[in-house]
Amino acid sequence: MSIEVKVPVLGESISEATIGEWLKKPGDTVAADEPIASLETDKVAVEVPAPAAGVLGQLIFSEGDTVQVGSILTTIETSGAAVATAAAAPQPAIAKSEAAPAPAAVAAPAPAPAPAPTGEPVSLSPAVRRLVLEHGLDPTSIKGTGKDGRLTKEDVLAAAAEAAKAAPAPAAAAPAAAAAPVASGTAGRETERVRMTRIRQTIAKRLKSAQENAAMLTTFNDVDMTAVIEARNKYKDLFEKKHGIRLGFMGFFAKAACLALKDVPAVNAQIDGEEIVYHNYADISVAVSAPNGLVVPVIRNAESLSFAGIEKTIADFGKRAKDGTLKMDEMTGGTFTISNGGVFGSLMSTPIINPPQSAVLGLHRIDQRPVVMPDGSIAARPMMYLALSYDHRLIDGREAVTFLVRIKEAIEDPTRLLIDL
Repeated sequence: MSIEVKVPVLGESISEATIGEWLKKPGDTVAADEPIASLETDKVAVEVPAPAAGVLGQLIFSEGDTVQVGSILTTIETSGAAVATAAAAPQPAIAKSEAAPAPAAVAAPAPAPAPAPTGEPVSLSPAVRRLVLEHGLDPTSIKGTGKDGRLTKEDVLAAAAEAAKAAPAPAAAAPAAAAAPVASGTAGRETERVRMTRIRQTIAKRLKSAQENAAMLTTFNDVDMTAVIEARNKYKDLFEKKHGIRLGFMGFFAKAACLALKDVPAVNAQIDGEEIVYHNYADISVAVSAPNGLVVPVIRNAESLSFAGIEKTIADFGKRAKDGTLKMDEMTGGTFTISNGGVFGSLMSTPIINPPQSAVLGLHRIDQRPVVMPDGSIAARPMMYLALSYDHRLIDGREAVTFLVRIKEAIEDPTRLLIDL
């Protein structure tokens, strides 16, 4: 019996996706709920599981094709005979047509012999498959560190480096061979065209739209991180022991932002046509780096969460962003965004707002800088630049500066976070 595999419901208002990668080939034996394809939507990558155990049929669409929700992607043959036939047939990891070319006859170091194949099929992305072929490696002998044990480009490059170390030193080349000319214009001039993922296309459109539709302006301030660093160092062990999560800086800034948003509600508002929508809650979007681009999951009702609640939520978002398991509804509906470029070493930036929000707070790296103290002395202090990008149609300069000052006051005196001041 054949069972159709269809594009699943992807979320509210999402009607199509792009096939990012086929994880199985026609004729492969698949288990129930085993991922067979990866779909890219405007926000996340979604894996399509096999609805039943059996043998995968012909692929109706290719990688890069756009598919509609409900479209048939392939079929699975569940009859016992088909499964037995597929199980008995050898499943090479790489098709014969894609086999590596024979080595040239010129005097060159021979690649290390690849280990004998294990016979177990391996799903390879196009980029990984190309590297495997270039280096003449057996993918079944390489331990994958990607999701579900899949091979990554880093895994293949590391295996190639190990194989090069293990290879015997090449014999001295004959003079004629040593003088052989090298094709000019080829070394170091390679190019590669890669189709933009749907997520990256959406990010590009949204960021450009934000620039075109909002009157964006960025205001800066700096903040002395001494008090927060001291508090964190003093309580981080007790905090982790009690809550099972590390005490980071984002918890302090999220709580400080909640206080500041209450004092300056325009920063937490948005324009809807000719109306301004104010929110009496703080749904804070946190920018998280994912393999396919930046995503911004939302901490709902951050004003009501404890430090531990915020830190646990952020840690969970970060882990699931890397795994590609964030849900659609977790990345919609934010009222304000915090982006921490400091984790990548950024000194200063002008972040772009996340429509329809009206403002985004940018955090940056902490540097020791000379600061003139109230008594006139000069001391080295751990300083961070803060940047607030905002829609000037809704938020005036006075409000933007006031918001940043509230953040600065709360971070430099964390007691304010406890007494709501």
